[in-house]
Amino acid sequence: MLNLERLRTLDALARHGSVSGAADGLHVTTSAVSQQMAKLEREVGQPLLAKNGRGVRLTDAGRLLADHAARIISQVELAQADVEARRGCAVGELRIGAFPTAMRGLLPRTLAGLRVEHPRLRPRVREQEPAESMAAVVRGDLDLALAIDWHNKRMPVPAELTRTHLLDDSADIAVPAGHPLAGRAEVSLAELRDEDWISWNEGQFCHEWLVYTLRGAGIEPRIAHIAEEHHTQLAFVEAGLGVCVTPRLGRGPVPAGVRLLPVSDTVRRHVYAVWRTDADRRPSVRAAVEALRGAVAGLRSPGPS
Repeated sequence: MLNLERLRTLDALARHGSVSGAADGLHVTTSAVSQQMAKLEREVGQPLLAKNGRGVRLTDAGRLLADHAARIISQVELAQADVEARRGCAVGELRIGAFPTAMRGLLPRTLAGLRVEHPRLRPRVREQEPAESMAAVVRGDLDLALAIDWHNKRMPVPAELTRTHLLDDSADIAVPAGHPLAGRAEVSLAELRDEDWISWNEGQFCHEWLVYTLRGAGIEPRIAHIAEEHHTQLAFVEAGLGVCVTPRLGRGPVPAGVRLLPVSDTVRRHVYAVWRTDADRRPSVRAAVEALRGAVAGLRSPGPS
């Protein structure tokens, strides 16, 4: 009988393409991955891995078994969903990934609601960027993820996932209090043509969106500073080092030396939840989505200040 955990290891190797990638995805050591694969090779009686330079590759037998492993893992997910659905209540562990502003703006109220309505459910939350958390849901490392895209640039969702829209989150432009536009009721992107910008990390979806949007408005962006966290960006704005886009969800207090200007071009993000389609019947997933919708309904979207 093939061991399910060893098949999960093989599946992770096939998806990540390396022992280190599989170890990261499974949250184990590379030694643990190698040990599991050695045991699986003994179970099937033939090599599943071959050396490939400094790394490894799957043999023909390894690729064949990896295809079966992916289907088996999906069937296990369906079985878990069916068992949970038959039981009719949300229990056990539910692993959730969320981007930073959703962690602040949505998850506290969501988790508090789940604790009251489903006391036997144990949510476990991890802060991750949307692309990372969606990949983790596909791999089975997470059960549910919160993700975003923008009104003019959509993020592709893997075919294995189901998604549901939660809210549209408006964004403002943050400028220093002494900026010539600081007293305006709203501003257009074209008026910010000559500004230095404070952006997210290069390679992140939101950074790519900012560059794409400014170029679409005929502006070649001058990215002066890179900061991961919104409050760090606002601190740089207060110091007069540039301007930034600041979404309203989870924004919290704004520094006294910053002014927020709505954008006449209507800049907004779409926030949604995703989960594996084969987990659609799990009461725990449904309970979490319902709690998220309740948290959204209780939001009082902050305006600019």
